[in-house]
Amino acid sequence: MRILILSINYWPEVTGIGAFTTYRAEYLAAAGHEVEVCTTFPYYPEWKVPKAYAGSLVSSEERNGVRIFRSYAYIPSRVTAVRRILHEASFIASSLIRAVARRKPHVLLVVSPPLGLALPAIVLSRMWRIPYVFDVEDLQPDSAADLGMLPSWAVKLLYRLESAAYRNAGLVTTLTPAMKRKIVDKGIAKEMVALVEPRMDDSLAGLSSDEGDAFRRRFQIGDKFLVTYSGNMGVKQGLDVVVDTAALSRSDDSILFLLVGSGADRHRIESRVSQLGLRNVRFLPLLDEPDFRGLIAASDICLVTQQRSVSEVAFPSKIVTYLAAGRPIIASVNPDSEVARVALESGAGRVAAAEDAEAMRAAIQELRKTDLRTLGENGRSYAANRWAPDRVLSQLEASLSTVAASRLRRLPPEGALP
Repeated sequence: MRILILSINYWPEVTGIGAFTTYRAEYLAAAGHEVEVCTTFPYYPEWKVPKAYAGSLVSSEERNGVRIFRSYAYIPSRVTAVRRILHEASFIASSLIRAVARRKPHVLLVVSPPLGLALPAIVLSRMWRIPYVFDVEDLQPDSAADLGMLPSWAVKLLYRLESAAYRNAGLVTTLTPAMKRKIVDKGIAKEMVALVEPRMDDSLAGLSSDEGDAFRRRFQIGDKFLVTYSGNMGVKQGLDVVVDTAALSRSDDSILFLLVGSGADRHRIESRVSQLGLRNVRFLPLLDEPDFRGLIAASDICLVTQQRSVSEVAFPSKIVTYLAAGRPIIASVNPDSEVARVALESGAGRVAAAEDAEAMRAAIQELRKTDLRTLGENGRSYAANRWAPDRVLSQLEASLSTVAASRLRRLPPEGALP
């Protein structure tokens, strides 16, 4: 099967959609399929293109059996709603041009966000007379409405585009049961929406205490009780709650809050920490794989945070990472969210109300009195049962194969795939 993937994020990005799309593409290639990816140059979460890619309009490369075709996208130095629209629009246009030049695939896999990738998906689907699978990683219109990021007319336009994306797709896939229900509630037939959950990185199950000890020595953490956040530092992550919790805990010299990563809101968060004179908060940039493993192994508690207004179905990939690694978690999120449900269902930690520093501080104090090892083992077992790589990735492969085959049967003979 020839598969063409459209995704704005891809390797060497290590967080979010880029990581999701990369491991899926490489799994499909390893399974014997011919896989190509149309993407842009790496930029996330720093919102900066690395020197190795800077200044290029297009490039081509191959990694682990996947052919990668990159095209230009405008990358703003400061992210605003308008600039983000321009960023996404520029990639939508360039990816369509790049994709048209590729060999006709049997099926398209289109990763959203950006939701606007539905436009090239529909064009290519009709031009090539092939189906596309629309993979929903985030319900972008709902997020925009929740966060008040766009005027009402723009949100209405997004909802219309979302409806067109779903109606024209051969199948819609998404990450969690809650997201699936939300899509079905938008009027899409239940049989047209499939669950393809994230996969756990089973190499994290083998983390050793030696890796954690080495990390602590390298970054001079000593024996501090380490509470960490790792990943994108954007607005919707609501990281002020970590700063406020650190401020409430400033008299406790035994605890350290470590914020690792980058993003549009990192500079503001760092400024707040400096203004408050907090000595119990440290920042690190995105880490390479050995240091990231060390970070997770060294962490006593890992944090998942979201603004109160973030949609209850949003599901950051970091919770899968933390549970797979056997780390206790505190989820500072909407209590009705999928993240909160997983945190409680897994038995791996606690839920604190979003943007409530007192609640986060109380949860940390409570966990310090419990058996953290047992919580971690609960999380690892839950991850292995729910997100085993072979199971979830084979579901993706089966979905793509079914969609390609079903469309084939409906095409007239002259539309048969080569």
